[in-house]
Formats: sequence, C-alpha cells, structure tokens
Amino acid sequence: QMQLEESGGGSVQTGGSLKLSCAASGYPFSDLCIGWFRQAPGKEREVVATVYNRAFNTYYADSMKGRAAISQDVARNTVSLQMNRLKPEDTATYYCAAKSSPACREVNDATFTDWGQGTQVTVAS
Repeated sequence: QMQLEESGGGSVQTGGSLKLSCAASGYPFSDLCIGWFRQAPGKEREVVATVYNRAFNTYYADSMKGRAAISQDVARNTVSLQMNRLKPEDTATYYCAAKSSPACREVNDATFTDWGQGTQVTVAS
C-alpha cells in the first residue's frame, strides 16, 4: 500500500521561502506521478505542481510559475517543492498526492489515488 508523508510546512513572512517534501513508499517511485495540491479555507483544492518521476516531466500552476521548483531525491524516494517569494494568498494546507500513471498533466485531483495528511503553510503579510 502506498504511503505519502509530507514535511516542511510552517510560517513565513511575505517574500519568504519554504521547502515541502513528500516521501513515498509502497510503490516503485519512478512510476509515480507526484502532485502537490493546496486548499485554503473556504476554497476548492487546487493543483500547485506535478512531476512524473521517471522522465522528470514537471507541471506548474500559473500561480506558482517562476516561484516554485520541484526536485527529486531518488535514493530517498522523495519529491520536494521549493517555494519562493511567498505571498499571503499562498496560505493553505498543502497536500502531496500520487498516482501510478505518467499522465501528470491531467491535474484533476480526482485522478490522484493516494494522499498525504497535509502540511500547513502560512504566509504573513
């Protein structure tokens, strides 16, 4: 059974940076599409970025382009999301999700089968 464990959330000031990590287990890491999603209070969950591990094909939501970067640590089965120049509107619970498919540009959250517990990101103005 696949398990996803997030880490790295926290509180920062506007303009600050945070790095979120997602450790995956229970499934061949290279065959996974890993997605980062976020949900703010009263809002729908939205995609932030995705990566298909085998080919390192990445996708970034328009809201994060130029401010976020995905990286992999294959030895540790971990995908990380570096977020820079954070804004108050980035405040949300961030979730790591996975699916065993290369269709990583299909970012509908319903297509992701496994989810982490979420980690809070708070950006103070």
